[in-house]
Amino acid sequence: MNFRNRRLLSTAGVSALAASTIAAGLIGFGMTPASANNDQKGTATPIKHVVVIFGENVSFDHYFATYPQAANVPGETQQGTGAAAPAFTAAKNTPKNIATLAHDNLLAPNNPNSVQPQRLTPSQAITCDQDHEYTAEQKAYNGGLMNKFVENTSMDTCSGGQFGRPGLTTDYYDGNTVTGIWNYAQNFAMSDSHFSTGFGPSSPGALNLVSGQTHGVTEFTAAGQPVKPASSDYTVKFPDANGVGTMTEDPDPVYDDCSNKSHASKNNLAGMQGKNIGDLLNDKGVSWGWFQGGFAPTTAATDTTPAACMSTHTNISGATVTDYSPHHQPFQYYKSTSNPHHLAPASVDEIGHNGQANHQYDTSDFAKVVNSDNMPAVSFLKAGSFQDGHAGYSDPLDEQKFITQQVNAIQNSKNWESTAVVLAYDDSDGWYDHVAAGVKNSSNTTDDAAWCLSAYNKGVPMAGGYADRCGPGPRQPLVVISPFAKKNFVDHTQTDQSSILRFIEDNWHTGQIGDSSADAKAGSINAMFNFDNGRDVKLILNESNGTVVSRTKESDDQNENKQ
Repeated sequence: MNFRNRRLLSTAGVSALAASTIAAGLIGFGMTPASANNDQKGTATPIKHVVVIFGENVSFDHYFATYPQAANVPGETQQGTGAAAPAFTAAKNTPKNIATLAHDNLLAPNNPNSVQPQRLTPSQAITCDQDHEYTAEQKAYNGGLMNKFVENTSMDTCSGGQFGRPGLTTDYYDGNTVTGIWNYAQNFAMSDSHFSTGFGPSSPGALNLVSGQTHGVTEFTAAGQPVKPASSDYTVKFPDANGVGTMTEDPDPVYDDCSNKSHASKNNLAGMQGKNIGDLLNDKGVSWGWFQGGFAPTTAATDTTPAACMSTHTNISGATVTDYSPHHQPFQYYKSTSNPHHLAPASVDEIGHNGQANHQYDTSDFAKVVNSDNMPAVSFLKAGSFQDGHAGYSDPLDEQKFITQQVNAIQNSKNWESTAVVLAYDDSDGWYDHVAAGVKNSSNTTDDAAWCLSAYNKGVPMAGGYADRCGPGPRQPLVVISPFAKKNFVDHTQTDQSSILRFIEDNWHTGQIGDSSADAKAGSINAMFNFDNGRDVKLILNESNGTVVSRTKESDDQNENKQ
């Protein structure tokens, strides 16, 4: 999320948005009858179901700075409930070679930033949102010295009762707050070398997950009329003669009635050219869907008025947050995979298949199919905003509840034995991380800082000649939860958001996106799996605090993972 749309607190007053009729809106969106599910055949691995839980705005060090050691301070309580914070004790065989602040001796007083990192307590879960612009994050790198985060991304004060202090960007949580994701890492596989595909905020990160491509954006008025910008603006960066450029900000999608806070503003909107993974899966007849909190409209579209998405929830600080965030929904930028009017599937049998919902659903629809033969082969889950983990309006405790609810349901389903759940994030929020991946895709515009400009000047290619796609960007958490995931394993293979895309492409033999998509050069996540030896494993976590409720007993050497 970008500063322009920092908080999604619910707003009153909805103005009319000029819109086409529902009938016209459905033309060209691939609405055909549901077809038979052939997903169980022809996968490259034993994985028949991939579920990507795509969170918001977390760097690796922000959640794993001291992993696997937690402070376990007596008397600490969780924000919101006031419940006692859980203690965390790591397994004795936890790998020690993990690129954390603690391992690399960069905790206080040894950190190169101007303010030393401090631990955030479980009662400090709601914090100020940090600056996570494309340029600001590059400047924080300071040419690779990684010591200018405080000056470029730290937002230390904010309104609404959120916690802040000087140098907040360098602060981190431990297993007393992010208990759930630490427990998943202990029992399955994590990476300490996973990065954003590029620098910048949420929308580019979401696009890199589904297409590996942030170039190809075009601009429209709020009424859906094409605009051809002559120079960079919020929606399109460095447009060509046809007005096509790169997305580095968070404009809302044009193919979405609920953009502009359900018609409350008149900002220009964005559409994407090219293909995404949904198009490739459709071509192969593989079922799939994006499931997002708040996608179900509160006001249905009619022939003359657009839909509105105004449902809300309250986060642990008591703030009311609008559930649906259009710029977090990447498939709504593409005409071919959008559901502009937020139409519900005609039946449960349609979920995952072609139909009036066009593969775009509310999270409640996933609950209807997770324990059935109709569970899509590929599912993307995005929490409602109050639970997506984004600083400013969400937090790790609300996020933890969503993740554990979904993972518990998947593990208790008939499909668990052939499923891989991937926990990943759209951007770093500007939170400090101390590891920089070498630039693989350079850029040389006025938006770029020394880190990317130097790479360009040294001959690092600018893929496709498309500017403002410099990357990899900041490091982020990546955890794989599956019977085929290695146990208590830390992968050091360099990967990025498009590596998840590449795994889906390879597993279902879809081919690649093309047009200089990042998928072509993405590192593989396969080292996190043991496809020859699935485990009889189930880890059920407490949804309130992330502690272990039950765990399948395994022999010490079952799927043992050598580091």
